[in-house]
Amino acid sequence: MYIIIVGCGRVGSELANLLQNEGHNVVIIDNDPESFRRLGSTFNGVTLTGNGYNVELLKEAGAEKADALCVVTDGDNTNIMAAEVAKKIFKVPKVIARIYDPKRAHIYKHMGLDVISGTVLFAAMLRDKIIESHFTGYLIETGELGVMEIPVKEEFVGRKVSDINIQDEFLIATIVRKKGAIIPRPATILEKNDLLMGVVKISSLAKIKKIFGV
Repeated sequence: MYIIIVGCGRVGSELANLLQNEGHNVVIIDNDPESFRRLGSTFNGVTLTGNGYNVELLKEAGAEKADALCVVTDGDNTNIMAAEVAKKIFKVPKVIARIYDPKRAHIYKHMGLDVISGTVLFAAMLRDKIIESHFTGYLIETGELGVMEIPVKEEFVGRKVSDINIQDEFLIATIVRKKGAIIPRPATILEKNDLLMGVVKISSLAKIKKIFGV
């Protein structure tokens, strides 16, 4: 993919390197040329200095052919402006903006923008660690579903995944084993020391915890 990142802070630089290591073509933009030092000596993508919402600069960055553009500067206004320009002028298929203010993030989502609020996600992660150590709801933003971590107890060893799944309430998505993680089939047999990663309906959380003794 051809991907443009606006903002070369800690998140932007890390994202740029992750994408590059996966073989994607990356262009990263930042106002401060010194910020590109965060990319390290192995980064071989394109770096451009300037405002990420500048139309001419985005043209230079190749926005007209970009598959995705991600805006992660430290300013909400800049992020929204750059996202709007990329989406409305350059018709970039996938545009994502980071927003710090949770209230504004909610508004922009209703406007049809794809935004991520790090403030909301981090608060949710901390909440989950405090209240439900084996559960996280931050991965799925609707608030209706979460991901639950369940160690396989002796009574479940030897049973099929299809025997454990509960229709409309709980679905085993991954099994983590010593030899690695697998995506199970309905007929996959649970083994001793397996760790289940399951999608659970929030309204059924108490029921699922009781069934598995979590």
